[in-house]
Amino acid sequence: MTSQLRPRALGALTLATTLLGGLLTGLVGGLVGGAPATAAAPAARPEPGAFTGHAFDARCAPTQEEMDVWRTASPYSAVGIYLGGSTMACRPDPADPTSGQPHLDATWVARQRASGWRLLPLWVGPQASCSAYADRIDPAPAGAYAAAEAQGRAEAAAAVARARALGIPARSTLWYDLEGGFDVADTDCRRSALRFLSGWTEALHARGHRSGVYSSISAGIHALDNADHLSPGSYTMPDQVWFAWENDRADTVAAPRWVRAGSWAGERVHQYALDRTVTHGGVTLEIDLNYLELGGGSVARPAPKACGGVRLDRADYPALGPGRRGAVVRTAQCLLQQRGAYRGRVDGVLDRPVTAAVRRHQRSRDLPVSGRVDRRTWTSLLAAGSAPLLKEGSAGDAVRRVQRALNVATAADLRVTGVLDRATARWVRTYQRQVGVAVTGVVAGETWAALRRGRR
Repeated sequence: MTSQLRPRALGALTLATTLLGGLLTGLVGGLVGGAPATAAAPAARPEPGAFTGHAFDARCAPTQEEMDVWRTASPYSAVGIYLGGSTMACRPDPADPTSGQPHLDATWVARQRASGWRLLPLWVGPQASCSAYADRIDPAPAGAYAAAEAQGRAEAAAAVARARALGIPARSTLWYDLEGGFDVADTDCRRSALRFLSGWTEALHARGHRSGVYSSISAGIHALDNADHLSPGSYTMPDQVWFAWENDRADTVAAPRWVRAGSWAGERVHQYALDRTVTHGGVTLEIDLNYLELGGGSVARPAPKACGGVRLDRADYPALGPGRRGAVVRTAQCLLQQRGAYRGRVDGVLDRPVTAAVRRHQRSRDLPVSGRVDRRTWTSLLAAGSAPLLKEGSAGDAVRRVQRALNVATAADLRVTGVLDRATARWVRTYQRQVGVAVTGVVAGETWAALRRGRR
């Protein structure tokens, strides 16, 4: 395996943290934006669900304080966590029962789900028979590698039991971590690994879970895709794959020499950087970086109708003064009505009642009170409403409001899709630099406040 495809290190994790800064940042983040830590996560929501965006895995679960800080300060929306298994890095040391996974319990899982984190639960048991790990898959070809398949089924049963104990709901994806570094040209090694993973997948399906496999793109994932292509039906394929390929590209594009373009389309995670020391909000963790597109990716529901069908998405939001008429005035009237500043008819006429409503809104946002709908007023009106924490991959009407407001406040020409994609995140960072708030690409308290006040 080349240096670009080295297997994930399974050594002890070093967490270099600034705890005081983390605590303070977490408290501030909870006050200015994002889902509160006590908000209930839908009990039936499977993990990680349909999503496109950034994830990190730290092997050992970070502390609650670290997770709270990174929720609002980092671009990550998902986190990989080790549930267990014989080869798990975070196993307790018999000489020190407090080592291992001291933070991972049902309360930890519930709090992350409640605050909006998406979880990628990993199980690390026996490894390929031709690898150097102590616990290995049985390579005996007897009974079409029946012993290997039985091992896979047993590991799946153990993983499901652990997931249930932690409160991870049914239909969630459980990932088997098959480390790279084994020779896929070794027939018994490759076939026993494939039969093991087939047993893993079938046992998970029987227990109401989706199956995922993590491995090097050139080893386990390549072997799976090749087997599916050359001998379809011989093995039960996982629902999702997580491939390690250290190319520093945050995407889910796989090299075609290892994985066909259509294989697991919309059901991939790419681990693109390993063993990075990363700081957000004063909290430093050693992590691997991932980008995911699962469940078909993030999709926004259709935009709700506004004021009987008034169009809120416009190519331009020109300045409006008294006496102006037309569809763009109807847009302004509708926004004023939604914000509770106007109760008149949405008739496309900027008359005295509308002018008075504009002034009321301007006063409420500490804007210059002119009665004219200028660019600052447009920005404020378009951004007004709830202020949820938004990151790349977030979807919904709040994202539409941000996209519209950015189109007025900056030189952005964003398509209003309701999905905070990479282009939107770039313009969020541009806007944050423009108005002098922390440049994170995350729409949280300070950024929402700047948009609501029409800052440009």
